[in-house]
Amino acid sequence: MKILSIPIESLTLKETIKLIKNCIDKNHFTQHVVVNAGKIVAMQKDEALRKSVLEADIINADGMAVVWASRFLGKALPERVAGIDLMLKLVEMAHEEGYKCFFLGAKEEVVKKVVEVFKEKYSEKIIAGYRNGYFNEEEEEEVVKQIANSGAHMLFVAISSPKKEVFVNKYKDIMNVPFVMGVGGSFDVVAGITKRAPLWMQKIGMEWFYRFIQEPRRMWKRYLIGNSKFIWLVLKEKFKSGRGQK
Repeated sequence: MKILSIPIESLTLKETIKLIKNCIDKNHFTQHVVVNAGKIVAMQKDEALRKSVLEADIINADGMAVVWASRFLGKALPERVAGIDLMLKLVEMAHEEGYKCFFLGAKEEVVKKVVEVFKEKYSEKIIAGYRNGYFNEEEEEEVVKQIANSGAHMLFVAISSPKKEVFVNKYKDIMNVPFVMGVGGSFDVVAGITKRAPLWMQKIGMEWFYRFIQEPRRMWKRYLIGNSKFIWLVLKEKFKSGRGQK
């Protein structure tokens, strides 16, 4: 269903995983992205980000703000599909189904720790490879070659937006990976660098605030200004649709 002109999958987490498994088994390239209030606001002005998101095959609502907006606009999404929850479930599925995962992004010590955590929890057999996210445009083809030769079924990209969306969209035809997903700051959580909000805060849609109080200087603009702009976009959409029904 379309929320603020963005086609978002009306799927639960369980249904999303089933869809992704089907794509992997068919060896059909699938690019997955999640959208939250901040990304939707950024898409209004960043044409490259907007294009790369809209060209993705699966778009889930990561933020509760998007789910609330869908209800307010009369197009209720079934639930939030948080990027980190989906990534953790997919890594578990990799262990169960014999898939391999490639982890791209974050600092070297962080992505290395992520790989160590998953090796210990599951098996080194699920690891196709890893690479930190600090590379320039001249090194991109080398990184893509490493991924393409790794035998990975799933690629998790922990690079900031819009760089990760643009990177994946640019090289999706030659990466030789059935499933690619941007995972934001998920590597930091798995590595123990940052903590997720308590479950009760996640359920009431306040996970963003928990992250804000951990890094107020870095996050204040994204959340306080970004969320305000998102609310304005939703109100404009509601008013526009209301006038159209008259």
